[in-house]
Amino acid sequence: MRILRAADYRVMPWKNGGGTTTEVVVSPDGAGLDNFDWRVSMARVEGGGPFSSFAGIDRTLSVLEGEGIVLDVAGQPPARLTASSQPFSFPADLPTSAALIAGPITDLNVMTRRGRMLHQVEHLAISTPMEIATKEGSTLILCHKGEVVFSGAGSIRLGPLDTLLLGPEALALRVEPAEYATLFVIRIAAAD
Repeated sequence: MRILRAADYRVMPWKNGGGTTTEVVVSPDGAGLDNFDWRVSMARVEGGGPFSSFAGIDRTLSVLEGEGIVLDVAGQPPARLTASSQPFSFPADLPTSAALIAGPITDLNVMTRRGRMLHQVEHLAISTPMEIATKEGSTLILCHKGEVVFSGAGSIRLGPLDTLLLGPEALALRVEPAEYATLFVIRIAAAD
């Protein structure tokens, strides 16, 4: 179990040089953009244009802040994403471009190496205590808005954009919002 604080995340340039990304966590530790097994990051998107291409990577994108974005992924109909949309998954090696709906956004990106790792992203809004079950592999719980306490884990408190990283040994955690919170639950496992 690791607590990842937003203040400690690493900021780095986009692969295509068009902006910056804030890396929440990467596996293996210290991996670069061309050799990670999985990666979770946030990016500030200031304008429309092409997305960076990542060969052999599957990607899920969610809007954290701003009015939203329209993604044009080759071979698929345009996808309109807002903060209330479900996370959107697509191959990161297909040509992809984006148009902002009305001003800059911040997005959450989850990427896994195809054939080696799989991922699932769930967006939850909670106002009462609940249990979050973990599965084989790693589970990350990113507190998007609000504050939450995990009572079964030594009363760990997460604020906005803090993340709890759990290994496969954790079975379930009870999460209690201070009032109202939104969370992203990211599950990552080895591909069969």
